[in-house]
Amino acid sequence: MDTIFALASAQGKAGVSVIRLSGPQAINTASVISGGALPCPGRSLRVISDQAGARIDEALILTFAGPNSFTGEDTVEFQVHGSTAVVTAMLELLGRFDDVRLADPGEFTRRALENGKLDLSQVEALADLIEAETDAQRVQAQAVLAGGLADLAERWRKDLIRAASLIEVTIDFADEDVPVDVTAEVAGLLAGVAADLQPQISGVQIAERIRNGFEVAIVGAPNVGKSTLLNALAGREAAITSEYAGTTRDVIEVRMDLAGLPVTLLDTAGLRETDDHVEGIGIKLAKKRAQEADLRVFLTDDPAAIDIDIEPDDIVVVPKADLAEEHQDVLAISGKTGQGVEALIVAITDILQNRAGKAGIATRARHKEAMRTASDRLNSAQMILAGGPEYYDVAAEDIRSAIRALEMLVGRVGVENLLDEIFSSFCLGK
Repeated sequence: MDTIFALASAQGKAGVSVIRLSGPQAINTASVISGGALPCPGRSLRVISDQAGARIDEALILTFAGPNSFTGEDTVEFQVHGSTAVVTAMLELLGRFDDVRLADPGEFTRRALENGKLDLSQVEALADLIEAETDAQRVQAQAVLAGGLADLAERWRKDLIRAASLIEVTIDFADEDVPVDVTAEVAGLLAGVAADLQPQISGVQIAERIRNGFEVAIVGAPNVGKSTLLNALAGREAAITSEYAGTTRDVIEVRMDLAGLPVTLLDTAGLRETDDHVEGIGIKLAKKRAQEADLRVFLTDDPAAIDIDIEPDDIVVVPKADLAEEHQDVLAISGKTGQGVEALIVAITDILQNRAGKAGIATRARHKEAMRTASDRLNSAQMILAGGPEYYDVAAEDIRSAIRALEMLVGRVGVENLLDEIFSSFCLGK
């Protein structure tokens, strides 16, 4: 296997840049350019020189002996001064060695997977951690990266292997007297795993929203202050405001962090009947995005006039509170003066935090599909098990299918076609 290298820190000027080198020639190559043998594992401060002996930089060099490294291979990390010139010179120098080449995107992490340092769910979590913008995203990614999903899958797998082995013993000794009836234990094992799977399957949708962001649509008639409210919530002039109805014709999006949750606010076109073709397109798009949003904020003093169904969690507020009469039982808001804005933020945050509390540790559609397949096979096995010993061979096959689905969850089997797509999203140094 080639020895690979890449810049592991961000591009551009910095106080320190990290260059990673991994593979069978990593320690030897690092020793050559740093003037002598390196402690392995260990750290040292060395002058880095090119093959003609010219000084490039002084670097802190960290060496890791495989398999005790991120990739599971011999690995070296150079901490150099973070100028573009130093980094470029280091990369050019490493590229001159035989059997040493620039890494492909995600190749360090792919080697960690191939060497058993990470499973596929942890690889996905690492990508999520790198992309995390809010605290909730960080916490969710760390839970999976720490092995939370893998631990669950392994526990379920062990219970199902136990159940399958008990059934197969019964099948193998069908013509003999088996001293213990295993049906009750098998049924208990299957029921336990099936029960554990359901909340995880249900929680994937919310976990995906934490990973990708919740959408909150601001909905109402033209000129009720939707764009002004969006600007007040965003703290900047994100949308054009005007006294003329129909100013907003597209959906304007503003990304926010609400108590650690990623939230995208949507300012939509005012809902009304119109003969303007372009405005009509905007209104149609507004209805579509509002219906697809996780939460809607309706600016109206007449909810019945809104041509969109109001869901139980949706928030109805009276607009332009600075111009309207006082409202005792309903939240009134003014994006112009700020009245009610803080209360609205609290209401949105409370609703989304309540939903986020229902998230499972599984975070992706792929996880949901694998767990749903396992659940379906377990439901089938439970029904077949109730039919008696003559059907145990069929039940055993269903249990084995459930085990294979859980192995796909963490990438043990059947995911080779996904790997190129997953690793292409990583940067070169990861």
